[in-house]
Amino acid sequence: MASPVLVWFREDLRLGDNPALAAAIATGAPLVPFFILDEQSDGMRPLGGASRWWLHHSLVSLREDLRQRGADLLVLRGAARMIVERLVGALSPQAVVWNRRYEAAGIAIDSDVKSDLKAAGVHAESHNGALLYEPWTVKSGAGNPMKVFTPFWKAAQATGAPTAPLRTPTEIPGASVDASAIGGLEISDLALLPTHPDWAGGLRETWTPGEAGAQARLRFFVADELKGYGDGRNRPDQAHTSRLSPFLRFGEISPRQIWATATKAVETGRSKAPASDLTKLKSELGWREFAYHLLFHNPDLARTNFQRKFDSFPWRSHAGELEAWKRGRTGYPVVDAGMRQLWRTGWMHNRVRMITASFLIKHLLIDWREGEAWFWDTLVDADPANNAASWQWVAGSGADAAPYFRIFNPILQGERFDPDGAYVRRFVPELAKMPASHIHAPWTAPAAMLASAGIRLGETYPSPIVPHDEARARALAALASISDAHA
Repeated sequence: MASPVLVWFREDLRLGDNPALAAAIATGAPLVPFFILDEQSDGMRPLGGASRWWLHHSLVSLREDLRQRGADLLVLRGAARMIVERLVGALSPQAVVWNRRYEAAGIAIDSDVKSDLKAAGVHAESHNGALLYEPWTVKSGAGNPMKVFTPFWKAAQATGAPTAPLRTPTEIPGASVDASAIGGLEISDLALLPTHPDWAGGLRETWTPGEAGAQARLRFFVADELKGYGDGRNRPDQAHTSRLSPFLRFGEISPRQIWATATKAVETGRSKAPASDLTKLKSELGWREFAYHLLFHNPDLARTNFQRKFDSFPWRSHAGELEAWKRGRTGYPVVDAGMRQLWRTGWMHNRVRMITASFLIKHLLIDWREGEAWFWDTLVDADPANNAASWQWVAGSGADAAPYFRIFNPILQGERFDPDGAYVRRFVPELAKMPASHIHAPWTAPAAMLASAGIRLGETYPSPIVPHDEARARALAALASISDAHA
């Protein structure tokens, strides 16, 4: 048998527009696709529970897609550097190829693996399979990393339009490998699914992980929901968000595929969306690019304030209030709806993510890192760049951040973006009979209205855990304390 090429799948669990896979196929050699669950290498952040659930099903889908085309997926577990060394020793490959990662631990591992392969006389090759513009390709006029989104996005697009996505291969020449002899596992052996208890029922009802699910979601979004996206994406009671984020997180779809499909649909009239909606969608892909730009140049983004003056911020530690926020028991309906949507489905509407994050940080004065960690555990799209950058953006501690003094009023946010209360009623069913006039502030409702809706404040639904005006004043005072210190 000719020496094989090893194709290392990581966060690119798809066959279409996969540059590493395409390069491997182009060699004409038999391929050994493999995946390593690495929870042992230094700095690798273990996946949260919801992401582990998604990964299991994504791997199942990828393995089936490979088998249909003539290959298989070798599944392994352990420190990646040691596993790759074992594979090279057992299979004597001519090359190992992969798509690049951009967080510090992944970069360090890949660098070490590449050095090991070079020393062993094995060709190593990496590709860009995750981004439209890699972090080092976008610079300020002075040649520095960018810190503000708008000039970043202008500079990125000025480097040229994204290249066209690669086609999905119809055949993949798989090498014959004795998986058990080199530590190959069944996907179930990775123990990614929750069992005691199985809390993933809502995730199963909501999502279809895998490349086919990603493409189906993209087609439906472009045809039926892209029109109105520019404004509608702020309405949690409406279907105008793409819901492609978890597929992007695990690389079941690429940003180039989204860009190309949406652009073609608008240009050919298959989508009735105006150009402004398409521009907004591309801008949201740009924010993802910006988050990865920030993470690459600031590896501790999930742990360290981008703006170091926030290191002296007087955060509060309050386990009871943190738990009330996590469980959707704050007494503010739009906040509670968002947190319950997250718990049930592993996802939260983008506007409500901002509202719930602002509430934790500014109403409760709880450290943004507590929220980032909870989202990391419960989101199916918990992304190392987006999650950290977005939490810092809301906290005011990040790059191009919303000012800390911009404190969302959860009552007004609910009334503006869920005016009929449909979103709240869906996820906070104890308020289902509450009229829209008071659903976002039930404590202001007349006693007769509460009784008619079957609500007993403090019993069937909690009273607000902190008054808004009091919380706002406390947050501004906390901001003033660090502003004075850094004046």
